[in-house]
Amino acid sequence: MALPKIDLPLFEMTIPSTGEKVKFRPFTVKEEKILLVAQESKDSYQEILAAKQIINNCLIDCDVSDFAMFDLEYVLLTLRSRSVDNTISFTIKDPETDEQIDLEIDIENISLQHDPSHSTKIKINDVYWLILKYPTIEEFISIANMDMEDPLVNYYIMCSCLKQIASEDELHDFSEYTRDEVDDFMESLAGESIKQIQTFFETMPKLRHEIKYNNKLGNEKTFVIEGTRSFFI
Repeated sequence: MALPKIDLPLFEMTIPSTGEKVKFRPFTVKEEKILLVAQESKDSYQEILAAKQIINNCLIDCDVSDFAMFDLEYVLLTLRSRSVDNTISFTIKDPETDEQIDLEIDIENISLQHDPSHSTKIKINDVYWLILKYPTIEEFISIANMDMEDPLVNYYIMCSCLKQIASEDELHDFSEYTRDEVDDFMESLAGESIKQIQTFFETMPKLRHEIKYNNKLGNEKTFVIEGTRSFFI
């Protein structure tokens, strides 16, 4: 006689970058094991792969390949709060005294922060606007697997965010052009446009939370949790 199959409850959440409502189930022992292996690895590439697998398992009829990275971070924390509880306890080393500090965080207090100066549109000149997109999980996986000593890594990251170039009369999708054609376009951009692309990355929405504590010298310190580290601490 077969063992009974356990039915899991379904919940709903909204994906930050699109506003799309999706259904999900809590993660099970299977996802817990994936998470533990990724935590032990201390490797950002393995953590992103694990995060993608967990989300793919738990979201219902939803392809996560095109999720922005901050979507992944938000979904992971939502899954964690519904699957276990809202509280995460962990230990850090104080940089001033080297003492071990026990900290606790309520997941509900970790919010997706939006910079009011952030924009997906960059004015190139009086005619053209560059429209940017958020790099997907797949693109982040490719980036995480690159040699970070390669001086062209930042260039590849910038290229991954190119969506369209537009004017009042034209609209060009970068996906329709070859890598060489995109390279030629990038080489034609002025330095100010490159700075604006960099600002786009610096101001993208992100999960961030600060925890205040006092070390044994009585000095107040701030521990910052940001991005996927919110989930893999």
